[in-house]
Amino acid sequence: MGHWFYRNFVEPGKLPLLIALFSFVVTFLVTRMIVRMIRAGKGPFGNVQSAGGLHIHHVVPGVVLTVVGGFGAVASGREGVTACVFAAVFGIGAGLVLDEFALILHLDDVYWSDQGRKSVEVVVLTAALVMLVLGGFSPLGVNELTPDERQNRAGLVLTMLVNFLFVLITLVKGKFRLAVLGTLVPFVAIIGAVRLARPGSWWSKRLYRRRHRARARSRLRTYRHDRRWDRVRRRAQDVIGGFQERVPGRTPGSGSSGPSGPPGPDGGG
Repeated sequence: MGHWFYRNFVEPGKLPLLIALFSFVVTFLVTRMIVRMIRAGKGPFGNVQSAGGLHIHHVVPGVVLTVVGGFGAVASGREGVTACVFAAVFGIGAGLVLDEFALILHLDDVYWSDQGRKSVEVVVLTAALVMLVLGGFSPLGVNELTPDERQNRAGLVLTMLVNFLFVLITLVKGKFRLAVLGTLVPFVAIIGAVRLARPGSWWSKRLYRRRHRARARSRLRTYRHDRRWDRVRRRAQDVIGGFQERVPGRTPGSGSSGPSGPPGPDGGG
């Protein structure tokens, strides 16, 4: 076991990345557990407030830790104890920041609302992509090329450009998750590139404007897809993010009060 760990993580210089991923996931889970306890009024924890009564969200210390850990990791190099320490600091900060990704996106305290589910999606997607990198995948699938193909610069550049084109088409068709995955797994983005765009995407607005049949098929296919998978995704988000918990006397899905007012018992910080 020790030899396998050394060969796959220490020797290739992936130990700091592994530590960052571990601290990122643990920080997110611990943070979710604490805010769920605060929301339920259990345990010794409480919302953090400044002297003026301002509710300080945990994205604030998260940004500080991310900056410190990121610059420290760059300065310390890929190996050594210092690199591992800064990697852990960066992972903790990233976990705190992405746990409130929805707050940054909407500029509103939507931690426990449906918009707040975006935070869970981003955290899960980030962890999955980092695990792919740890597993040996590299962007645009360059590691899948043979040594002869890598020596052929024309073939290498063409492969990267073609795959990037598929990723770009998938992205403008509104299939963000598949586009991100396609940057790591070679030519996975072909699936999203050849299928119909999602309604509301750039591709749909520009190219389906006069194609009424394609627009109707796109809406029908998206409806069927979302109806099949939304329930599964929401249940997973409920388990991870704690959205199934409701505070007595509050409207389901409501968040805490904004920065100008007193923090509610279910705030995300």
